[in-house]
Amino acid sequence: MNTSLKHLTILKPVLLFLLISAYAQAVLAAQLSVSVSDAKGNKMKDVVVFLEPQFEIKNAHKPVDKLIDQRDKEFIPYVTAVQAGTSIRFPNNDRIRHHVYSFSRSKSFEIPLYKDVEPKPVLFAKPGVVPLGCNIHDWMKAYVFVSKTPYFAVTDANGKAQISDLPAGKYLAKLYHPRLKNWHQQQGKSVQLDDQNKRAALDMKMGQMKKVFSAFRPPTGFGASAYR
Repeated sequence: MNTSLKHLTILKPVLLFLLISAYAQAVLAAQLSVSVSDAKGNKMKDVVVFLEPQFEIKNAHKPVDKLIDQRDKEFIPYVTAVQAGTSIRFPNNDRIRHHVYSFSRSKSFEIPLYKDVEPKPVLFAKPGVVPLGCNIHDWMKAYVFVSKTPYFAVTDANGKAQISDLPAGKYLAKLYHPRLKNWHQQQGKSVQLDDQNKRAALDMKMGQMKKVFSAFRPPTGFGASAYR
């Protein structure tokens, strides 16, 4: 038999196996919908729902760069969730200057006063929580949750989040919010995703909440020159 034909004959089963594996992975990709509320039943916005897979992740996920805007002297969004290794842009869309910083152990950085020229993106490589502030406008606060895994989402105004394209397997669903006490000690809620359970839903309750200090924001037009 011709050498080329021999190689083709050997490769056919291998190619078929790879195609079947890729198809099976796509078929098994599952989706989890989560609804989050507090102890009184109020729906909670800006809660990070993150999944800890109880199995080895075989296919690495490339982090997708994010953006945290600055408008009307506020960070938008208030809570951002990213995978470790993600870079975040910090454009300033106000007509005044901002000075972004964080003293977090996970990511300590500083972007000195700037306005028109967007600074270089900031890399968030270490898992953890990174509180953000502005050195000029004390009331400007935001939080970056840096996740170990690529499986997470942030709840909307209705307290709902959806995580898609999940491999089959067992997960622990956990929560993070700036006001959630001892979030890193929570047990989590177990969920199994497989052929029989590709579309799962969870209702999760927030644990004990804490107060978060917020600096006073002067009314528009009041002492404006001191904040520019």
